[in-house]
Amino acid sequence: MDRKKIRFGIQAAATLIQNANFKGFFTGRIYEGASKSVCVPGLNCYSCPGAVGSCPIGSLQSFLSGVKFKFPYYVVGLLIFFGAVLGRAVCGFLCPFGFLQDLIYKIPFYKKNKFAIDKILRYLKYAVLLILVIILPMTFNLTPFFCKYVCPQGTLAGIMLAAADEKVRTVLGPLFNWKLILLLIFIVTGLIVRRPFCKYVCPLGAIYGFFNKIALYRMTCDKSKCINCKACAKACQMNVDPSKTPNSMECIRCGECLDKCPTGALHMGFGKSKVKAESKAVQGRMK
Repeated sequence: MDRKKIRFGIQAAATLIQNANFKGFFTGRIYEGASKSVCVPGLNCYSCPGAVGSCPIGSLQSFLSGVKFKFPYYVVGLLIFFGAVLGRAVCGFLCPFGFLQDLIYKIPFYKKNKFAIDKILRYLKYAVLLILVIILPMTFNLTPFFCKYVCPQGTLAGIMLAAADEKVRTVLGPLFNWKLILLLIFIVTGLIVRRPFCKYVCPLGAIYGFFNKIALYRMTCDKSKCINCKACAKACQMNVDPSKTPNSMECIRCGECLDKCPTGALHMGFGKSKVKAESKAVQGRMK
């Protein structure tokens, strides 16, 4: 089984399905069908001309920044559902912008994933979630701060709309230029560091990360098989040591560590883990 090819296929399919309004890329018109009332699991801008669903972060801010406050039961419920089932596997398999970052990282360039302030920068996405997605939208009506001032996926949507519609190009101004600079920063750093936006900025990844320890889709490490060679840690581009913290909040479940483990100590999947099953079998033989 070629795990990388399977994952690539799932990522590509998920991106196409979430942006199945292909006509919109040529007309510059945003799809407004019934499916637009449903949130997709990954970060995919509502205003993307191909989008057939809503972004959960954008929807969350829409509820919180309304003229009258409404608790976003529907959006929160979906986030809990996706998180409880998949955790950050959503980031690794179903997020269009995550897929784009993986493609950028494949471009031959100088690579450096480990550096001094990496661990400190990881906390930034929680600050973005708390301040830009929750506190400020609740404070200022009709202002989705993260979408308006930061989201690179939204910038891509703006570029595609402008490319297809001359009227859109005429209204682009300083704010769009600011977001374009941010997008370029994420693209350039994405050549060097794998998924910099996911690691340091994405509020959706921050939310799903909270579920990694309890999600149905999870990783386990059989300590009886682990030889502490750290091959899994060296393979992880998210800077996680799966032998110590297989369900780290940073793990996107890409599975690259499983391919590098020489003893098959790592397992990832739904339900009862292979490790527990093998442990019970050994206990049974001992009796």
